[in-house]
Amino acid sequence: MSLNAETDPATAATDAGQPAAAHAAAYRPDAYVPQAGSAAFAVAHYDLDLEVKLASNRLAGRARLSVSILEPAQRLELDLTGLTVSKVQVNGQRPKKIAQRGGKLVLTLGTVLETGTELDLEIRYEGTPAPVRGLWGDVGWEELTDGVLVAGQPNGASSWFPCNDHPSDKATYRIAVTTDAGYRAVANGDLVAHSKKASRETWEYRMEQPMASYLATVQIGRYGLEDLVPAQQRTAAHSSGVVAQHLAAPAALAGDARASLARQEHMMEVFTRQFGPYPFSRYTVVVTEDELEIPLEAQSLSILGRNHLDSSWEAQRLIAHELSHQWFGNSLTATRWQDIWLHEGFACYAEWIWSEESGSLSAAARANAAWKKLAGLPQDIVVGNPGPELMFDDRVYKRGALTLEALRRSVGSEAFFRLLRRWGTEHRHGSVDTAMFSALAQAETGFDVGSLLDRWLFSSALPELPGT
Repeated sequence: MSLNAETDPATAATDAGQPAAAHAAAYRPDAYVPQAGSAAFAVAHYDLDLEVKLASNRLAGRARLSVSILEPAQRLELDLTGLTVSKVQVNGQRPKKIAQRGGKLVLTLGTVLETGTELDLEIRYEGTPAPVRGLWGDVGWEELTDGVLVAGQPNGASSWFPCNDHPSDKATYRIAVTTDAGYRAVANGDLVAHSKKASRETWEYRMEQPMASYLATVQIGRYGLEDLVPAQQRTAAHSSGVVAQHLAAPAALAGDARASLARQEHMMEVFTRQFGPYPFSRYTVVVTEDELEIPLEAQSLSILGRNHLDSSWEAQRLIAHELSHQWFGNSLTATRWQDIWLHEGFACYAEWIWSEESGSLSAAARANAAWKKLAGLPQDIVVGNPGPELMFDDRVYKRGALTLEALRRSVGSEAFFRLLRRWGTEHRHGSVDTAMFSALAQAETGFDVGSLLDRWLFSSALPELPGT
């Protein structure tokens, strides 16, 4: 069973962000990241106050969590890695015992809490944050040459705040960051306050739509901020649906960044038409002074390295890929990591949609080229359950996209894009899985989608594309 948000954007933040009895069955500790997350509770809201000293890479934090108990428990285990807790209060009182071990903050309570009990946790902590090391390299809090980058997928959120680090436990957030003067802190959602005091500046953001912990982020650098949407469109944005789009970049890179993102507004128009309304109030692209191995996405923003600023197809497809994750990965988030193709396969297919819409190669031509390349590679991966070691393998991305192309060829473009819009709106801000997509696709198209998905996602042999 999966947790689904209401389709109405006005109610989605409230309904999807609130734990419910059904949420207890929505997830268990994920088989791909079994050490992260807890099934005993869900978090409805995180309130984070962070004090960051860049020169020493020191973090002092106060986290307040609104928690609901999902199954009887006398002990709560939160994810927190490499940082030291100095004080904990549960509903204003100190728990019976506080311990830290194995990347967990363990709170032993005085009594067994029954299902449905609501708690307010306040946790003070500090230390020198560092990435979490695992199968996927280092993820989480990372020092830049002059600033900070946070990329939490899949289990790096615990490197900077105590959390229930499971993709299906989505919550609303307030994130306030106090850091050195002259630096801008960028986080998820809307900037609601900014203040200066002596040599420190505080930046406060609110994310009102439910967000998985791995998508929470803080970016700190010597960034200027500018609007990528023309003033006249910005004025009409509320009535016309034009999305506010911002660029945060060092002054020396701003010109190159604007040139590289010149077609992003067109991408937004295409994806809104094909996937449904943009799920958040704004979209920000952060460009780092450092080079990055890959671009990164978080809810309501993406992060590019200076090496990704280019007008070539390779650079533009990455810009499209990260933008599309706002629908597929951020608004619609896989309940379990096994279904990561619902993020990456869709985002890869969005690249091909942009290629087609921008006058480059058609999606069919991109698909044919991808199929030919995959046919020459080992066929030893099951895309619908690739295992933790291969969950970020490029074959998951490409074959996931080919699954969608096979479906499009089978049902026709009109029915296919009608399905994508329905998928994006009916599960807006919710948690999803492959079975849910299969059921909706079957209902929308009348096609035997289950058989198609079995061949493309759950068999290692590469099927032939329809019509080839």
